[in-house]
Amino acid sequence: MTHLRSKRLPGRGRSLAAVTVLVASFVVGAFTPAEAAQPAAAPRWADEPHGFASLAGGTTGGEGGKVVTVTDQVSLVRYASAAEPYVIRVKGAIDVEPFGSDVVVASNKTLIGVGDTGEIVHGELHLGPGTSNVIIRNLTIRDSYVEGDWDGKTTDFDAIQMDTVDHVWIDHNRFEHMGDGLLDIRKDSRYITVSYNQFKNHNKAFGIGWTSNVQTEITVDHNWFSGTKQRNPSADNCAYAHLYNNYLSAQVTDGDPVWTYGNWSRGRTRMVIENSYYDGVQHPYQADATAELVQRGSILKNVSGRQDVWGEAFDPRDFYAYRLDPAAAVPALVTRFSGPQKRIGTNTTLQVPGAYPTVQAAVDAVPDGNDGTVTIRIAPGTYREQVRIPAGKPKLVLQGTGQDRADTVIVYDTPAAYGGSNGSATVRIAANDVTARHLTFSNDFDEAAHELNGEQALAMKTVGDRIVFEDTAFLGNQDTLMTDSPRLDVISRVYIRDSYIEGDVDFIYGRATTVIERSVIKALSRGSDTNNGYITAASTWKDNPYGFLITKSKVISDAPAGSFHLGRPWHPGGEPAAIAQVLFRDTELPAAIKSAPWTDMSGFSWKDARFTEYRAYGPGAGAGADRPQLPAADAGTYTVGKYLAGVDGWAPHTVRR
Repeated sequence: MTHLRSKRLPGRGRSLAAVTVLVASFVVGAFTPAEAAQPAAAPRWADEPHGFASLAGGTTGGEGGKVVTVTDQVSLVRYASAAEPYVIRVKGAIDVEPFGSDVVVASNKTLIGVGDTGEIVHGELHLGPGTSNVIIRNLTIRDSYVEGDWDGKTTDFDAIQMDTVDHVWIDHNRFEHMGDGLLDIRKDSRYITVSYNQFKNHNKAFGIGWTSNVQTEITVDHNWFSGTKQRNPSADNCAYAHLYNNYLSAQVTDGDPVWTYGNWSRGRTRMVIENSYYDGVQHPYQADATAELVQRGSILKNVSGRQDVWGEAFDPRDFYAYRLDPAAAVPALVTRFSGPQKRIGTNTTLQVPGAYPTVQAAVDAVPDGNDGTVTIRIAPGTYREQVRIPAGKPKLVLQGTGQDRADTVIVYDTPAAYGGSNGSATVRIAANDVTARHLTFSNDFDEAAHELNGEQALAMKTVGDRIVFEDTAFLGNQDTLMTDSPRLDVISRVYIRDSYIEGDVDFIYGRATTVIERSVIKALSRGSDTNNGYITAASTWKDNPYGFLITKSKVISDAPAGSFHLGRPWHPGGEPAAIAQVLFRDTELPAAIKSAPWTDMSGFSWKDARFTEYRAYGPGAGAGADRPQLPAADAGTYTVGKYLAGVDGWAPHTVRR
């Protein structure tokens, strides 16, 4: 706020640990287990590589690079072949021209279909020698087949082909009706995992090898081979080939006695097959005399031909942990969960630090006009930076990953004198649909050490709509938390739950409709015996019935009795249409609250504002001419749901995490 107030007096310190203990000791409005929503069922897959692709440094794809969304061949080719890392979201079908052309994929890339919409049609993804660290997920790659070329002798239009690469994860894709192989992993490629894919309607499905060396390490799990003839897969000279929980069904039968088969351990391959399901397959698994093949736990139904087992191969658990599903469950699991999934690719996760050294770097990586939720997971630590989330980057989640919100702190020390109240904010959120959890936001500017004209120092400013804070702390003095909107007559909504807010002068202020529920608010002493500050300074638009609701919360204070106000009406720039609305409801008030808790501001009377209390309690509660009470008959109009619903029925308070 630009209206100046007296600065606080020296002599106050802050401890994050103390804040944590304080809030933990006051649990308000807790819901019972019966009221809590049950957690969603865990997905059948993880969003990070497993098996051999997780070893030797792991496979991270484009992590650390920008997230981009492509809908055309030019953009796909540009980002896939770039030298720098990218997370490339493929949205809709991309028709590759000329027919059968390669799309080169360089190192450090993630290609991921958005929901089940991403398709590469008539083209091949090609990973050349030396390519490393690539993730290809949730795509359909189809239809480069040339009629009459069933054996793939005249074209080489694979779905994915890779030569001498390392650390590649191929996951949740559908490959169908291509010109030669569906998936060719060739020439000493290493640390590969192929999981939850569908190989359909094809002759040569999936080959591994084309080398005399014995180097490739590959995990093949939960894939569905349907309407294919051979190479399901064929593994030649693999050092380790681990196949488990795969489903082979509806094999093409054309009378070929040799080249119609399921799995083949060739050359000097060591292959382990576990808990797979073969239905109507000729030669379900076979091995060359020079190879080794161990099979255990699989189910064979209506099969014929070779079922070779010899040698000791290897123990996959010597390399990585994994979970085996029962073979009997494989058909149902694999048909349901393999191939592109609607939930994959719509949401993105970015890690801070590591791939992104700062929170702002991760925000900058989010594409403008982002159409899927991006979660920025922030490791415990103190991040001394200002963070700006512009309006063009909606649907972000800032999530601390420590055990307590005090473990992960975003802090800066700019006062309004150096950047205006807007520029002073440690974090500023202009985008819609942003959520923050398990974090502390702080502005640790030291008022006592400076003599400035403009000591306001915001920890947080929001402008966007549908903003949620869960288990967060806001630390500051004057103007700690501002919830605003783009214009006076535009309504933005903010929901704060299970959180902690501290400050002294107008430290919860602005014009956004704001609900603070089940939280602790600390009114800090400035050393005065009579006036230490004001909790709220709302500037609600006159046509908005809902300003600030503080409910089922607790106000605490280290200030002397009768020295703190609940609030005053803020009219920015003398705007007469800003008519504050504040309700303290079912909230405990300390002795520090004045018996006449509302006061005037800048020539505007508090009596013209919409200030009320309802069922407040504690030593600072009271009633009288200077303490307007919400009539019981109106209580149903001023609830959390009413404040937040707006025209779109927004109800974040009903979601329990």
